[in-house]
Amino acid sequence: MNDHRNGKPAAKDHSAPAVLTRRRILQGAGGVFAAAAFPAERLTSATQPPRQQSPVPKPPSAPGADLTGQLARYMADARNRDLPPKVALEAKHHILDTLGAIVSGTHLKAGEMAIAYVRAQGGTPEASVIGANFKTSAVNAAFANAMSAHGDETDDVELATHAHPGSSSVPAALAMAEREGRSGAEFLRAVTLGYDICCRFLTALDTENVRGTHRSSEGLGSTLAAAAAAASLARLDEMQMRYVLSYAAQQASGLWSWTQDTEHVEKAFDFAGMGARNGVGAATMVQAGFTGVRDILECEHNVLEALSSQPRPQEMVAGLGSRFWIAETSIKTFSFGYPIQSALDAFFTLRKQYSLRVDNMDRIVVRLPPDGAGIVDNSSMPDVNLQYAIAVALVDGAVSFADSHSYERMKDPQILAVKSRVQLLADPKLADLATPRSAIVEVTLKDGRIVNHFTRFPPGTKENPLDTEGVNAKVRDLMAPILGAERTATFIRRVNALEDVRDVRELRPLFTL
Repeated sequence: MNDHRNGKPAAKDHSAPAVLTRRRILQGAGGVFAAAAFPAERLTSATQPPRQQSPVPKPPSAPGADLTGQLARYMADARNRDLPPKVALEAKHHILDTLGAIVSGTHLKAGEMAIAYVRAQGGTPEASVIGANFKTSAVNAAFANAMSAHGDETDDVELATHAHPGSSSVPAALAMAEREGRSGAEFLRAVTLGYDICCRFLTALDTENVRGTHRSSEGLGSTLAAAAAAASLARLDEMQMRYVLSYAAQQASGLWSWTQDTEHVEKAFDFAGMGARNGVGAATMVQAGFTGVRDILECEHNVLEALSSQPRPQEMVAGLGSRFWIAETSIKTFSFGYPIQSALDAFFTLRKQYSLRVDNMDRIVVRLPPDGAGIVDNSSMPDVNLQYAIAVALVDGAVSFADSHSYERMKDPQILAVKSRVQLLADPKLADLATPRSAIVEVTLKDGRIVNHFTRFPPGTKENPLDTEGVNAKVRDLMAPILGAERTATFIRRVNALEDVRDVRELRPLFTL
């Protein structure tokens, strides 16, 4: 990813003559007196120019002109644009992976609470709540399904931006596709668009810049992801897409304080539920006729300048139509936070090579990039606790979905004893944007030997991708205990042929009670 952190926003043009409006008079030092001199009822077209919703977009010939328009046109056309075969395949993988996360998440605390909450809200029966026996409004359904999607650490992640685009864009798209009766092919394209807009937005803001101001890149991106996916399925035109971007930008929020959550409930809201709710809300409001600001990416007080001190606006449109972020997003092989993925992969490589057991090793040292180490160092939540994950991997020779959520297992005396021999070090040498989630695992054996393994890219990354059967196997393990083997097999088969689904509503019996 190119780094343009030294770039500065273009200077504002102060050469144009000022237009005297009531708003600017009120903003001046004599605003109180000016307001009295110009009562609202006398400010007619005879005394001021017609009021516009936002400044007229710059002409297309100007450098960096009308980014909002460029993006809005792309978004409006996306529903009819064929995806490259490889991108379409990756999109089906990520949709299936996210749906697997949602199904498994319905039995976790965040999912259970969200389902109960939206059931009590009622609402027009537009879309299904996965794992439940009722329908509700598209906004409510997207919210509940997104909470389940990030009910734990099973969902996908884009490493450069730290975004979790699947957990908001897939629930938003599913809710709107049901509401509107859209095809599987259109659903596929909408989800792909959601990943694109999410990751472009965070790249334009510069994720590290965002985090430097205590904000959560995951929260900011989720609203844009959901809004884009839902707006595509609402079949909004270019102008409406401009409005959707503005309504999404107004709602984009999130603090890095999610690291203090101990039960993965608010984290599910921050990463996914909030964004899906906001995004579908933005799309349906505009679909209902709401208008708004037309150029939120470049107007005065625009969203990029508001959320970043070093924005890179051109990243919003760089490579449109040729770079698809869904193909760059990683699928997790283990149900643990992403900083743990490479560490587990490296450990299992060593365990197999040296037949590691509790009784033939002395200590384990894991080195991670500093930002990841700070998240998973002895966290109170099992699925983001590296020492716990490595201890279970050594004792059992595997890590299961159940283990990643077991607070009881974290208290097991044998696990605690092994955990005490696992050390996590934050290694600045691993802070490399090209390998943002690498890990080195070093094991000291009882006989004095020291063995180590470096995993640059764990399975599921774009550099080391899972094939269709690999994704199927993961999803089968997540879904079968809840849906049963036969229904799970049918579900996987239908999603793998999503472009053949005439109406997404046909899938309802496969994931509802």
